[in-house]
Amino acid sequence: MSAVTTEVPDKTAIRNASTVIVVRDRGDKPSVLMGQRGAKAAFMPNKFVFPGGAVDEQDAHVPLARPLPPLCAQRLEEQSQPGVAQALAAAAIRELWEETGQILGMPGPWPSAVPDDWLSFAGTGHQPAADSLQFVFRAVTPPGRPRRFDARFFLVDAEALVSDLDDFDAAADELSHLQWIPLQDVRGFDLPFITEVVLAEVAARLHEPGPPSSVPFFRNDDEQSLFLRLHGQPMTD
Repeated sequence: MSAVTTEVPDKTAIRNASTVIVVRDRGDKPSVLMGQRGAKAAFMPNKFVFPGGAVDEQDAHVPLARPLPPLCAQRLEEQSQPGVAQALAAAAIRELWEETGQILGMPGPWPSAVPDDWLSFAGTGHQPAADSLQFVFRAVTPPGRPRRFDARFFLVDAEALVSDLDDFDAAADELSHLQWIPLQDVRGFDLPFITEVVLAEVAARLHEPGPPSSVPFFRNDDEQSLFLRLHGQPMTD
């Protein structure tokens, strides 16, 4: 199976996924955008989560008006099949739009035909832009869960969004109680374990605007669990 293909008949297969951590007022009173999954959801019911979801096959072919930063793209493809970075970035932008109604993009017409999954996003008059996404964490769902994902977590400042930060009217109904939760209060909500781990990583580097020195990778194989670091290639002039 290609790294960017998500047509998986086996629901226990590991699927590529993207999650977006939007931080508002990073330098003052930081808050993060989260919503609650439904009680009947097969994966993490009732939990408060960041917007995100599985990569769709069409995501690999979506043109990005602005690409990912090179180091970010390199780290995304480390210990992954080549070509996955573009699809992951597109999925992050699409899931953010679908689940919250927030737009990460730039005004302009699409240079090619719009894939079906992207019609509503394109209808806003924007193209997806990935240059403000920062890859900060990767985790594979442990064995035995009803769904398993190889999830990449992206951090983005709310100032990069081109939509009203308090308007969620365009969001689908997958997440309820969408809200900006102060970082100091977020642990009072019902969070998945991995979300708590990622939040600790985000809180530790809120005042570091550049990319992290390496990206944590929590890899859960059937045989063992490993905590690795993704470094990418050193940047040169």
